[in-house]
Amino acid sequence: MCGRYATSRSDTELADALGAAKIVGEEPGPSWNVAPTQLVRVALARAPREEPEADPVRQLCTVKWGLVPSWAKDVKIGTRMINARAETITSKNAFKAAARKRRCIVPADGYYEWQKNDDGTKTPFFLHADGDLVAMAGLYELWPDPAKREDDPDRWLWTCTILTTTATDALGHIHDRSPVVLPPGEMREAWLDPEMSKPEDVDALLASIPDPALVPREVSIAVNNPRNNSPDLIEPVHHS
Repeated sequence: MCGRYATSRSDTELADALGAAKIVGEEPGPSWNVAPTQLVRVALARAPREEPEADPVRQLCTVKWGLVPSWAKDVKIGTRMINARAETITSKNAFKAAARKRRCIVPADGYYEWQKNDDGTKTPFFLHADGDLVAMAGLYELWPDPAKREDDPDRWLWTCTILTTTATDALGHIHDRSPVVLPPGEMREAWLDPEMSKPEDVDALLASIPDPALVPREVSIAVNNPRNNSPDLIEPVHHS
């Protein structure tokens, strides 16, 4: 799964890396301990709100981590929707609409995972790509707040989830699931392409994504507390 990650790149760097032509909203700033329900940056492609018939624009937006389906009666459902299994997103009711129409990329420096030990404790690891951007595949949704007027610009809550898949090789011994990581180039372009709307095409793209070449690094248990947030969290632990 993916329950925490780090992101320190500026909006300008993210927009350049992900080909975003527009940056929307205030820059959240760097975080080395991003946790569920927090606001995060994602890249997506959609027509401007004021011109729904216009061509889609690649943009960097701020959304809340924890997907809330448009039909949800309560936003609290989002706390259980921080991840979505890639194998079932085109069939599961909570995700299938977004899988067809609202795909995004969640950029990160890397993510954290905890390895279970024989004594019952857990050891945190930071999984990264040696300085390269880790582009995690995601879905986003828009939830209309029934307590607000239709013309209220704050009526729509934007949320996201991160896709996970079966972990292999170096990642698999830490945890059996890992984020779906999109390599640079055609696969990122295809994932953000609104013209790809058939479930079978989405499934085929996901099935073709290669295993990520990420490097695991043991880090301090300080990351266990989401209130801790500094670059030290991603530094390696040295055992004596």
